[in-house]
Amino acid sequence: MATFVDQVRELGLKQATIAKVDEAVERLTAGLNVNDIRDMLRGEEPRRPNPRLRPHADGFWLHIRPSFYHTEVTHIYPSFRLGWLSTFMFVWETITGIFLMVFYTPSPDVAYADIWNILGNVPLGQLMRNLHRFGAEVMVVVVALHMLRTFITGSYKQPRQFTWVTGMVLLVLTLILSFSGYLLPWDQLAYWAVTVAVSAAEATPGPPALGENINLLLRGAPVIGAGGLLRFYLLHVLLLPLLLAIFFFVHYYKVVIHGHSLPPGREAIGEDTAKRVPRDERTYFLPDIATSELMWSALTILFLVAGAIWFYNAPLERHANPLVTPLHVVAPWYLAWSQGWLKLADKVFIAFIFIPGLATAFFLMPYFEVGKSRRYADRRLGISVSMLFIALMWISNWMGSPEYLVQSSPDQEVAQELLPQEGHSALKEVPYDFLEPGTYTPFDAEDAPNPYLAAALEEFERAMQQRSCSLSDDGPYEPCQVMDQGDTVRYGNRFTNDAMPDPEAQLIIDDYQDNMRRLTLVFSAPDPQNPGNELYAYTRTGYRHEMSNYEEETRLLQ
Repeated sequence: MATFVDQVRELGLKQATIAKVDEAVERLTAGLNVNDIRDMLRGEEPRRPNPRLRPHADGFWLHIRPSFYHTEVTHIYPSFRLGWLSTFMFVWETITGIFLMVFYTPSPDVAYADIWNILGNVPLGQLMRNLHRFGAEVMVVVVALHMLRTFITGSYKQPRQFTWVTGMVLLVLTLILSFSGYLLPWDQLAYWAVTVAVSAAEATPGPPALGENINLLLRGAPVIGAGGLLRFYLLHVLLLPLLLAIFFFVHYYKVVIHGHSLPPGREAIGEDTAKRVPRDERTYFLPDIATSELMWSALTILFLVAGAIWFYNAPLERHANPLVTPLHVVAPWYLAWSQGWLKLADKVFIAFIFIPGLATAFFLMPYFEVGKSRRYADRRLGISVSMLFIALMWISNWMGSPEYLVQSSPDQEVAQELLPQEGHSALKEVPYDFLEPGTYTPFDAEDAPNPYLAAALEEFERAMQQRSCSLSDDGPYEPCQVMDQGDTVRYGNRFTNDAMPDPEAQLIIDDYQDNMRRLTLVFSAPDPQNPGNELYAYTRTGYRHEMSNYEEETRLLQ
């Protein structure tokens, strides 16, 4: 304080204040004063020695960023900015996650109510939850694309093998981090998806007690409860982010050491000149790269906010119930491939041999694939294998869906499409005010009172046409294909071998209580072999509140 007073006496209050602010800015930026920042914003050349290099040498945050880049790697190609975008999404998830943590308690007694509190009472709570969930899925896509881009351009080759390994660790941690947050809303969708995934631990090779103890360690109890929720919460907000941050810094450090790889055609075969950047081809981080990343940050935020407002809504189903297993429990889309593989082979082989073996192959690949050329024409085999692997993953994801090898009765399948126990549907997407009370059939779309309900009835008709048939040629559905299977007769159509013959279906919407409407799907089909009896009689009821939805089903088989 005495020094500042002396400066005021010597320079005057204005100049002393400017000098003090300049000193504070220089300390904060680790070497840049106000004039240096102003010169950068104006696009002027730096003074000598260049003060814009000091933050990289003396600062903490810029120590892991190169002070300058080769101009070739500052364009969209060859990096496509995916590495930076992966980092941005991690920061984004941290910020939005902290906001949600303030209003969340990891206890089965209050977790679900806390989520509804965030959605209904916290200002911008629903937007923030949508941003966090949408950002998590975007992060998975971006990290996976970054690894694919690294492979396609051959950027994993010597001397960057360990950089690839750290990137693979980051990809695995990203998948686990996203999945660990799946349980936190404590709804049916989360509870049963995690329960099914964790149950794979019971197939651990070795003594039976080993798998049981691993399962118990993950769940915290014989069934997932308070202990399991707390474990997943601590994994999601503490351990996994910490591990990801550590490997993130290691990954960036290796990038600084070896430099960003140039486009494959820019270097001679077997050479790596990324660190030898001629002066006339340098682009300095400050201000060019920093302002470019600021622009991309703004565009990414715009994309995330627009997506969370208009195109994406984080799902939240009814409260988790360990006593009721929903129809078609599915893994998150980014893990559906594993569920597809489990339908083809023994889960011990898939979970403990095939998947770990495949992951190990990815980790060790740079040390065995030692071809010197990074050029596309010399890597046709590797690139073709990568395209085949992508096709395999697409097929595996489809195999993980309920459409593949998992079907219940036709009436349940129709009800699941229109009024699912978890997830979205055309009927659920009808706004509350447009759920006009009345009785509707699948063929009433043209007479529907509003376009929202008409779209839902069109989906109702499509689902019925797919899973129904008629015993007469002039029926509303295509003729039945009769399949005699011993003591039973099954009816099918061109879509499925199990269809309802001559069914009647209705959607009934009525006012159940104030601000709540009841949605009832009723199916019935006569038994052609036993007149007077019904082959199918099924009812599913859902309750749509102005602020929420709750469903329960009743199965009646005669």
